[in-house]
Amino acid sequence: MRKVIYGGATSLDQYLAREDGAVDWLIHDAEAMEIMKDMWPRFDAMVMGRKTWTTSTKNFSEEDLEKAREMSAGMRTIVFSRTLETGERHGAEFVSGDAAAFVRDMKREKGKDIMVMGGGELAQSLFEAGVIDEVGFNIHPVLLSGGIPAFHKVSRQIDLELVECKAMKSGCVYVYYKVKKA
Repeated sequence: MRKVIYGGATSLDQYLAREDGAVDWLIHDAEAMEIMKDMWPRFDAMVMGRKTWTTSTKNFSEEDLEKAREMSAGMRTIVFSRTLETGERHGAEFVSGDAAAFVRDMKREKGKDIMVMGGGELAQSLFEAGVIDEVGFNIHPVLLSGGIPAFHKVSRQIDLELVECKAMKSGCVYVYYKVKKA
């Protein structure tokens, strides 16, 4: 069965971005890029919420977006939204249904693992449904004191098992966990 992995980059106080979606505080270094390069081939699908989609298309240059499209070539991109019209556009599939049920069905399909890109609200619903299998974050040495949270309150404790922890020269720390299933 395919695995669902939630991850990305956060501040030490667990924010994905500033309130306005800005990620100007992210440190782009060779060690972090190497981790991404090693991890990326595991995936053939990326899911995200509408807010992550909107923020990424608004806050990144066309050059950065083109690099992202090249990097994710051949990868299925699904955007969950309760407000945008369903269908395909901009290389993504927009879905308005129950995200947890959709991802649970995806896990049963043949294919590589599924990436949950950003989006603490989407991750919350997937944690609640028990469909997230692994969690990996590059934690940056900055306290934003507010912004878009990586984690929202869930109804139960979720136990994790450490798989990898790597300190980087930049001061970032990469952590990777398996979700312990009850």
